[in-house]
Amino acid sequence: MKRLVVSCLVIGFAFNANAQNYWKKNAGKTAKVIFTNAKTNEKMVDKGMVKFEKMAQPKETDACIFVDPDFKYQKLIGIGGAITDASAETFYKLPKNKQNEIIEAYYGKNGLGYTVVRTNMNSCDFSSDSYTYVTENDHSLKSFNVAHDEKFKIPMIKEAQKAIGNNFTFYFSPWSPPAWMKSNKSMLKGGRLENQNYQTWADYYVKFIKEYEKRGINIWGLTIQNEPMATQTWESCIYTAEEEGEFLKKNLGPTLWKNGYKDKKVMIWDHNRDLIYQRATTTLSDPETSKYAHGIGYHWYETWNNKTQLFDNLLETQRAFPDKFLAFTEGCKEQFDLNKIYDVSLGELYGRNMINDFNKGTALWTDWNVLLDETGGPNHVGNFCFAPIIADTKTGEIHYTYEYYYVGHVSKFIKPNAQRIGTSSNRAALTSTTFMNEDGQLVTVIMNDSENDIDTNLWIEGMSTKLSSPAHSIQTVIL
Repeated sequence: MKRLVVSCLVIGFAFNANAQNYWKKNAGKTAKVIFTNAKTNEKMVDKGMVKFEKMAQPKETDACIFVDPDFKYQKLIGIGGAITDASAETFYKLPKNKQNEIIEAYYGKNGLGYTVVRTNMNSCDFSSDSYTYVTENDHSLKSFNVAHDEKFKIPMIKEAQKAIGNNFTFYFSPWSPPAWMKSNKSMLKGGRLENQNYQTWADYYVKFIKEYEKRGINIWGLTIQNEPMATQTWESCIYTAEEEGEFLKKNLGPTLWKNGYKDKKVMIWDHNRDLIYQRATTTLSDPETSKYAHGIGYHWYETWNNKTQLFDNLLETQRAFPDKFLAFTEGCKEQFDLNKIYDVSLGELYGRNMINDFNKGTALWTDWNVLLDETGGPNHVGNFCFAPIIADTKTGEIHYTYEYYYVGHVSKFIKPNAQRIGTSSNRAALTSTTFMNEDGQLVTVIMNDSENDIDTNLWIEGMSTKLSSPAHSIQTVIL
């Protein structure tokens, strides 16, 4: 009987016939294993090849990861992190050879394969001060200039862009409009954008895009507002779902289109998973609003320290809006402690989120700061956090945390335009996802964040290979 092929939550892409042929040709052969093990202090070590053998119906006692290439889901836009003021300021405090090392570590041929860069429009908490690009009460925006960003941020972004090449995917997010546009007359502590300033603020996005593109930095997309439900001690601005929709429908969307920026990928929400479904179904309920939106962004801070994050909210949102992509736009471990930068739990936080996010339909995944200093900053409001790479600006030493390696188990091997493949686990302690790259290469990531070692079978259409999955380990299997 011919197998019934089901495609759920596909974001408008057919599977590559060449990829199918590649898989059929190579099925049952060998696969490479890349391994990170906290107990042995191995980090992204090449463990050589494993062989696939025939295995019929697995037993319930067999721990297994099941992969079926006939079931295909979303395509990957890319993976990366944010180059904030803090990242760039830290970067340029380091010796040139250390700067080169960091660029190579993220964006180079031997690095993590990052292709996505996010940055802040106006200041955010990870800036050394609060700033905008215009003078006070300049409603015409004639004073608009990005000279502030030319000192550190733009040069570092261009270094990343040069290393990434054609796959460079760059987007930005505002944390707050200028204080004079807001109800509380402050960039900090929430407040809302006053109605009479909606159009001026929409024009501001266009000015930003033009200035960055003048400097050779192509803008792929933008989010409307970072964390629009959070009144923070730092730069913040509050929008209800209806207000965000109105601003997009009447001001931002038409202004982008009028200026020739219809192709810029606009993402709504850009906050936590807890309200993503309510925000999306409310904001996008109007077709005239929805036509301007390409994606739905989200963060992880609602329950980041809990292993039962609200991942199903992503799946429900993707089902409701299969024509919009899901984008993880920010996440980090808060409450920085220099003594804990080598704790494996930092990596497991990332592994758990990335695997589950992808399995629920996410197409774009963006870490927060790519680089911070020995204080977890700089940060003008004391909100110090971890980053995958920590640089000691006093000594020049570079620290690679487990965050770096756990992200790398995904980003280094799964390329832009890879398509997610049906994958499931029969053990709660094992989380896994699989993608097929455009050339047909099959990549499975398996994480064990439990206290127990588990012998595991990677089972693919009647063929299986035995893998060791030690406690607190992650591995990438490439076929």
